[in-house]
Amino acid sequence: MTQPLNLMRAVSVCLLLGISCVGATPIRPLAQDHVTVYESPDPTTIPLYNPSIISLDSGRLVATFLISGRRNPNISSYTQIVTSDDGGLTWQKRAESKTGQSRLFQVGQDIYLIGTSMGLRIQRSSDEGLTWSEPSVIAKGKWHQSASNYWLANGNIYLALEKRVDHDIESWPVGELSPILLRADVTDDLTKAESWSFSPDLTLKDVIPGYTENTPELDFVGIPFFSQAYPGSNEIAPRRGMSPLGWLETNVVQITNPDHYWYDPEGKTFHLLMRAHTGGTGYAALAKVVENDDGTMTTSLETVPSGKRILYLPMPGGQMRFHILYDEETELYWLLSSQATDSMTRAEELPGERYNLPNNERHRMVLHFSKNLVDWCFAGVVAIGDSPKESRHYASMAIDGDDLVILSRSGDDRARSAHDGNLITFHRVENFRDLVY
Repeated sequence: MTQPLNLMRAVSVCLLLGISCVGATPIRPLAQDHVTVYESPDPTTIPLYNPSIISLDSGRLVATFLISGRRNPNISSYTQIVTSDDGGLTWQKRAESKTGQSRLFQVGQDIYLIGTSMGLRIQRSSDEGLTWSEPSVIAKGKWHQSASNYWLANGNIYLALEKRVDHDIESWPVGELSPILLRADVTDDLTKAESWSFSPDLTLKDVIPGYTENTPELDFVGIPFFSQAYPGSNEIAPRRGMSPLGWLETNVVQITNPDHYWYDPEGKTFHLLMRAHTGGTGYAALAKVVENDDGTMTTSLETVPSGKRILYLPMPGGQMRFHILYDEETELYWLLSSQATDSMTRAEELPGERYNLPNNERHRMVLHFSKNLVDWCFAGVVAIGDSPKESRHYASMAIDGDDLVILSRSGDDRARSAHDGNLITFHRVENFRDLVY
């Protein structure tokens, strides 16, 4: 795979040298070329979801993705586990798992797969992904997650999922999800339920007055963009509906800069950044979890210096699933998200191949970086599908030496929709730290 020249770097060189940049070509994707890791055997009935990837010190890449039977009564959904020992050029199937909506994380020399089928289940591999333990249940209930990030601190592993705590919403129920921070000591047996602690429930109806009455008190920020019809869906146009406000697909981070307004010198505060379902674009949802002296955790909203609480945080692509990765070498947070280009087009005027609401654009995958989680600098377009149906989204990323390796939920012109893609694609952004300016 060859990486096209990044126009921003070229323009920067022109400016530094006093050379005219007139006639420069449009920005070219950083990793348009890709390797197809897996292709659906039936694009119309077997969609592929939830790619996850990690990079091991040995050079091996381990990845997982879901082969879904939700639209095909003849197959059952399962997660496929694959590895690559040549930098992602070729992939070998290693195992299958009935653990759905799974994500990979690493603690020491062990790799774990955690997912949401039949409660919250976890599996371990001690041989770099070749063999896996049987799934064990660490929590009951109805859980939801995507292959978001994880965080290592204080001798613990932290990761965030969502738990459905109510069953009143009759449409897309993301308004009934509570972000939950999971914590475990890295020296414990992480396949045992007693090794894990959980933060308490917090849903949007707990923090937004008027939520269930469809009069959310959120003036001046234009949220919700479309009116909601709790507990149902408000039809904006044929096949395009607005479900009640929600948050989902949680990333967990800590503030590392002592000069930051939200820095905790005791290292006990964790910030949860989530996809914000508002009907609009450009916002992520924000909450925080604080570890108490007795080991319990408290979940609440963050505050700004005026004392006002903040629920929605400006973020490019915060309206769709995103992935945040902290790079210790640059001390920057890297954001992989979807770029919206026409969210103000009336829903009834969208082309048929566009999925759902105008803000639900899924075929432009972009990269940003930030030193504070609030101010994001554009690093480049990673990849673009040839049409709105040919998605490049819901991606997971990891640092592999000087590069970013990315596993994307993708599609081509045979895909059922932008949501139900038929490809899992691998992309490599070479020398990603050179994109910093």
